[in-house]
Amino acid sequence: MGWKAAQKLIQNWKILRGDNVMIIRGKDKGETGVIKRVIRSQNRVIVEGKNLVKKHIKQGQGHEGGIFSVEAPLHVSNVQVLDPVTGKPCKIGIKYLEDGTKVRVSRGIGTSGSIIPRPEILKIRSTPRPTIVGPKDTPMDLVLEKTYDARTGKGMPDL
Repeated sequence: MGWKAAQKLIQNWKILRGDNVMIIRGKDKGETGVIKRVIRSQNRVIVEGKNLVKKHIKQGQGHEGGIFSVEAPLHVSNVQVLDPVTGKPCKIGIKYLEDGTKVRVSRGIGTSGSIIPRPEILKIRSTPRPTIVGPKDTPMDLVLEKTYDARTGKGMPDL
């Protein structure tokens, strides 16, 4: 990738995996689907069951060859997130609630301005957190030990 292409990469992504989107350009224009994968290095997304292309795959060890239909990536500018209230495509804005949490809101003409929830699929961890203590984990009594007192300066190294 050249430096010009790297400049055009989206820095702050507002479309996430698991979002309901409508395709606004291309051969599947007007159809809706769920984002299956986000390819940030190319500014592209893969929508589940949309933008199907025929792929010729050669036969090899352990798999059959033939012609298969696979989902091709779409540029992120060709999809828009659906407003959860109206069901129409909308732009996404970011708002901070009174308690300080950052949320996505729908914006644009004819939209409800409602909060777009984070997809449930993002809350599922691919590798679960370990529940048992391993050999390299720090014991809890050492973690909770108070080693510095701000008032007296106890625990500061002598410089």
